[in-house]
Amino acid sequence: MAAVSKVFAARLAGLVVLGPDGESVGRVRDVVITIRIGRQQPRVLGLVVELLTHKRIFVPMLRVTAIEPSSVTLTTGNVSLRRFAQRLGEVLVLAQVLDSKVRIDDPELPDLHNDTVLVVDLGLELTRSRDWVAARVAVRGHRGRLGRRAPLHVVDWPHVHGLTPQDLALPGQGVSQILMQFEGLRAADVANALRELPEKRRLEVAIALDDERLADVVQELPDDDQIDLLGKLKAERAADILEAMDPDDAADLLGELPDAEAETLLRLMDPEESEPVRRLLEHSPDTAGGLMTPEPVILNPATTVAEALARVRIQDLTPAIASLVFVARPPSATPTGHYLGCVHLQQLLREPPASLVGGIIDKDLPRLRPETPLAAVTRYFATYNLVCGPVVDDEGHLLGAVTVDDVLDHLLPEDWRDEEGDDNE
Repeated sequence: MAAVSKVFAARLAGLVVLGPDGESVGRVRDVVITIRIGRQQPRVLGLVVELLTHKRIFVPMLRVTAIEPSSVTLTTGNVSLRRFAQRLGEVLVLAQVLDSKVRIDDPELPDLHNDTVLVVDLGLELTRSRDWVAARVAVRGHRGRLGRRAPLHVVDWPHVHGLTPQDLALPGQGVSQILMQFEGLRAADVANALRELPEKRRLEVAIALDDERLADVVQELPDDDQIDLLGKLKAERAADILEAMDPDDAADLLGELPDAEAETLLRLMDPEESEPVRRLLEHSPDTAGGLMTPEPVILNPATTVAEALARVRIQDLTPAIASLVFVARPPSATPTGHYLGCVHLQQLLREPPASLVGGIIDKDLPRLRPETPLAAVTRYFATYNLVCGPVVDDEGHLLGAVTVDDVLDHLLPEDWRDEEGDDNE
């Protein structure tokens, strides 16, 4: 395909980035520009590219040899793998410019002179000096009569007002375009992208996400970012997010807050949601009691194998939690009645559907105590080749289960989510 000399920025989002030999480097996630004094067209500095490892790096436009409808080709595969960090004076087109409110003075559009319109896209053009610039702005006015979508207009950059760095820092900007970029991404990838946004945009996006989605994303953020984001939300919304989080993750987050602040949020939570979190907070974070989730799969001995398999098929369960079901006398909520043992997923798959789990219980698997330290929990998983293990108290009640991912979270360095340790610069 022939390379283009004009392209709209939003069309670049998600395009494959190829090296000179045609190998895939990653995908375009944003465009970096610098907005100049007066009405000069902004210069395109480069692209934010997400590598196959999900790290986002900066690729200068000087390294781009061709932009085609389906891909972007680089002059060299030798690029800096340093994580992208936005510098002073740099503006992200997709994250900051789109959905901005601007005014226009285009003489060909006099009806819009007194209105505020929304930026839908930026038109990028290759100049004779081989520089890329933002030459045009696609804007859309307010909805017309009967709620019809307003027409789209493309305006030359000099006729647009309201896209200075100072204007972009003002609150109240929409987020529809940036949320589209997050559709289909895993929560961990959204968390990485969120961290790289300017603080103002990060909060606007967080406010726009629904509780369940934001809770999933917050759980993937480093501790400091979790605390910072939660602190910027209204207390009622913060409590809603904590309710939607896994109880062990909510407890870890609240454990990092001052006692008074944590107690305020706990009181705002629904009592049914806050009660298991309070129980987890009673344990040291570096023990089985502090690591465990209070919501493993718990069945009574009269449950059939077919019913047990239906339970572990629930989409919200992690593979680690679904690997083991626990059998106990009523009540089945933690702390349960007398704990009887567990049944491994592989065992369930081997048994007739009508069989009862009470007849195939593994009663010999050693149990973790709530006070078991992290080092002993680690040895437990290594010794018994497990990814999930029961936590049982002195009276024989099942309190919860520890999963291997919770152990890894505590064994890795605090800044492991930054991924800087695997840079190859």
